[in-house]
Amino acid sequence: MKAAAPRPVWLLQALFGWLHLALTAPSVYLWLGLPLVMRQHGWSGTAIGLFQLAGLPALIKFALAAPVEARSANGQPRYRAWALALCLAYAAVLLALGWQQLLAERLWLFGLAFAAALAATWADIPVSALAIRLLPASERMRAGGVRAAALSLGAIVGGGMMLLMQAKWGWRAPFLCLAGALALGALLLAWVVRHEPGDAPSPVLLPAPKAGLAAMVRGYGAQPGAWRWTLVLVSCFPFIGAAWFYLKPLMLDHGFAPAQAALLAGMGGGVVAALAGAASPLLTRRLGTRRALPLYAGCNVAALALLAAVIAAGAPAPGLVAAVACVAAAMGASSACVFGLMMQFARPRWQAFDYGLQASLFAASRMLVPLAAGVALDAMGAAAMLTGLTVAAALAWVWALRCAGDGWVQGDAGTAGTQ
Repeated sequence: MKAAAPRPVWLLQALFGWLHLALTAPSVYLWLGLPLVMRQHGWSGTAIGLFQLAGLPALIKFALAAPVEARSANGQPRYRAWALALCLAYAAVLLALGWQQLLAERLWLFGLAFAAALAATWADIPVSALAIRLLPASERMRAGGVRAAALSLGAIVGGGMMLLMQAKWGWRAPFLCLAGALALGALLLAWVVRHEPGDAPSPVLLPAPKAGLAAMVRGYGAQPGAWRWTLVLVSCFPFIGAAWFYLKPLMLDHGFAPAQAALLAGMGGGVVAALAGAASPLLTRRLGTRRALPLYAGCNVAALALLAAVIAAGAPAPGLVAAVACVAAAMGASSACVFGLMMQFARPRWQAFDYGLQASLFAASRMLVPLAAGVALDAMGAAAMLTGLTVAAALAWVWALRCAGDGWVQGDAGTAGTQ
């Protein structure tokens, strides 16, 4: 039987771009879009913050990879089968979320959101593994660019367009649309990738390294500056991220209509963050990471201070819109720098574990800080909450300044993770 001709690279890039978009947009809608709707229906800041705990599966992403890596009887991986099954399972959970309005059924909403987070986290593993397996090495940098663009577009779709759809057509419409995008992605995957890709025969193919969890963590920490960097990782982004999380509810509290908040913070802010994230690597290359990292941390402090001042002063709408744009730009630039350094601290042959460990720690801080911020919002008000975030971000900036001067942050390529 004649073997199927390999698919063109552009078709594979388009497929994985669509899959990453379809996987990202529902998560953005659940964690960043729905808080606006929740606030409209009387949810407290604490309740909105607690809802973020439904995203806990992101903390165990590296553990979810183990069953995906299990081989079939003939020794071949099952990435295609896993990707199809998990994408369809994710779509089914979204359909269940949209079956009826659940804002008054908080336990059901939390449980289904938890199931959605589990499906999204799990599905990303075989989808990414398929991309690595099918795309030639020369195309992987371009694939990274496609993924970044898809994630930014997912933020705009999930944080803006779906909110506008919800305001116009009700609770069910966004979930039907998002589930349809996932189902379409699964159909495209089944058509483009007709057979399970096997291991490429190679005389130099090495077996996967084997070690206990404690040994792998010690290996990660043995890299020069790894634990100092880890503290930067968990402190550089979460405070600006928490402000971004509460932006739409704050805009609602300050007189913006839901559609305006979705358009300005969800879509407009997403575009600004995407542009800042795209420009950040260019500036980092020009300045060197040693100077760029503290610069981005300082921008986080400045943006948070501006937002806190605008809220405290009760500034008119244009002032709040300008502060939102500054927060979006700071968030986009700092996240791009953080993700780049995460790659530097992933050792050869241990990239999956090292990156997964860092991603889990990053996710933990990204969840806990908004939770604490929600409690502060209810207890002390928006201005006090934002002032607290500003102070915490300033401490993170001081730590980034100190660490950048210690020598482990390299100018461009860096040597961390190459030991």
